[in-house]
Amino acid sequence: MSISTPGGPQRRPTVVSTGKKPAAGRPAADAKPTAAKAGSGKPQRAGGGKGPRKPVTPVKVSQGRPWGPIAMFVAVGVLATAIIGFGAWATFKGSQSWEDKAAEIDGIVNYRETDPEGISYESHQSGPIEYKYSPPVGGAHNNAWQRCLGDVYDAPIASEHAVHSMEHGAVWLTYRPDLPAAEVERLAGLIRNNDFMLMSPYEGLDAAVSVQAWGYQLKVDSSDDPRIEQFTTTLAQNASIEPGVPCSSGNYTTGTGTEPRELAPPTGG
Repeated sequence: MSISTPGGPQRRPTVVSTGKKPAAGRPAADAKPTAAKAGSGKPQRAGGGKGPRKPVTPVKVSQGRPWGPIAMFVAVGVLATAIIGFGAWATFKGSQSWEDKAAEIDGIVNYRETDPEGISYESHQSGPIEYKYSPPVGGAHNNAWQRCLGDVYDAPIASEHAVHSMEHGAVWLTYRPDLPAAEVERLAGLIRNNDFMLMSPYEGLDAAVSVQAWGYQLKVDSSDDPRIEQFTTTLAQNASIEPGVPCSSGNYTTGTGTEPRELAPPTGG
């Protein structure tokens, strides 16, 4: 469009934007306000967005207890405590004397403490001997011993020989003659092939099983009583009052029958 001036018609000067913002409260000359997109009443965000960014609502995360790691930690602690405890127990048991271990066997009788005179002797004797306890647990005996290399005798043997075996450290397991065969075999499994052990039936026994070593005795009513094995393993050879003398060689007998046998002069104990 032309403007008439005294000097002739002139064109309106073109407004060139400098990119500078107008001063506060003062609109830029001939500046047109930025129009929103057609059909949109929303204000435009710089860079062509659709308006100011909405604030993001933070997501709350439940902070429950970490039960998995806690349970694992507790389990490891319990296991470690058990291992340490077992080690301490094993060390303690290993340091116990056989006498202390024997004393822990429920029902065991220690005649070494209660009646030392009843199991003492001065010398070997020939012929039958009358014993204070039945089966005997010590005292006078024949000069020959019953072989006790895990021997299982199926008939009664002379107490005079068995007592001599106990002097050497043997455990003598006796059982009632009417005990069922299966129970006898169970007992034999504890004795057979074990040095310083022997077993035989015993007439007039007042319990199903009686097991004895020199000065010690345990009577039980069942052949599967775990104390039988506890007794045999604890006292075999340990209870010897003549250490170092064998059961399986020397002046021994393997004969059965309750009458003592007179053998050649002894070569030991």
